[in-house]
Amino acid sequence: MKVAVVGIGVAGAYLMNQLSDLHDVYVTGFERMPEKDHDAVCAWATCDNVMKDYAKQCGLNLENYILHDGKKMKVDVGPGIDSGNNIEINLKGMVSYDKLKLIHDMIRGTNINFEKSPTKTSLEEDFDIIIDSTGFHRHYLPKLNDELWIPCVQYKVKYENIPFDDFYLKAFPSLSGYFWYFPLGNGYAHIGSGDFQRKQTHIFMQSFIKKYPCEILKKVGRPVRITPPSKCLPFTDGKKTIGVGESIGTVYALLGEGIIPSTICAQIFMNNLYDRNKYIQDVLSTFKIYTNVYNFINKSINKKFNLLKDFMEVLKIYKYMKSSEDRFGMEINMLNMLKLTKI
Repeated sequence: MKVAVVGIGVAGAYLMNQLSDLHDVYVTGFERMPEKDHDAVCAWATCDNVMKDYAKQCGLNLENYILHDGKKMKVDVGPGIDSGNNIEINLKGMVSYDKLKLIHDMIRGTNINFEKSPTKTSLEEDFDIIIDSTGFHRHYLPKLNDELWIPCVQYKVKYENIPFDDFYLKAFPSLSGYFWYFPLGNGYAHIGSGDFQRKQTHIFMQSFIKKYPCEILKKVGRPVRITPPSKCLPFTDGKKTIGVGESIGTVYALLGEGIIPSTICAQIFMNNLYDRNKYIQDVLSTFKIYTNVYNFINKSINKKFNLLKDFMEVLKIYKYMKSSEDRFGMEINMLNMLKLTKI
């Protein structure tokens, strides 16, 4: 069986690694970026409790990629920068890691065509399965008519004097987005922002850089889909193409987190390589709670959220996250969640 994996990000790299080990599968990867410019856009934070097992599945040790081991995350819910009105969250496995190096080591020795964005027709002529792991763009899948996405920008920076020694988030009003500071060790950090309303990102980013001067080493930007899998159907074009990862909505919208969900989705695909219907069912079942999170975020952004009317939605999300603290790498507290609803 000949398989094409298009888009070599988190999900695509994992699939290239796993599919290349199967004796009856011939897999070829395609990545539109040149190999020397290949990058892992946005967010190098994950939970080592989970990712260490996926790295191990690829014959790699996640410890070799960890840049910062988080102990406490500050979520700023007040006005301005470092307002002092903070939610302090104890961390239990959240790390920043060299995402790009891990991706490159996952795909080492596999067959990938860089700087290639083949047409769907050419892929259909040459392959039995086409995996669309192109993320937000979902190039080879039917376009979605109604979805929610957030434009994001991120800088890699270098400090003489670091502003924070651990993770820092600034939540924007109505949960329309947030600013992040992720330490990368040795004075390096990622600072970034995503805002649905496009108002806060530029203003806050410039204010932050002015308050905490740094050397800007790199800038990247892209939208992040927060529409859940249940609203990203169809996952397939009805023929050879099927989506995996963010192309079918595997981003946990409350945190803007896609690394672990997309890897989980890739493993679900591997588990159901020869059963497309079972794959779709398992994805919808696994990510069912993402629909509740989407509803909560959507109402908050549009100022339609009412704690009394929507409390059951919040309670479902809380119970899910509380029961999955090791998965999220942080302690989950109902009081903190209620504080977020009031921003």
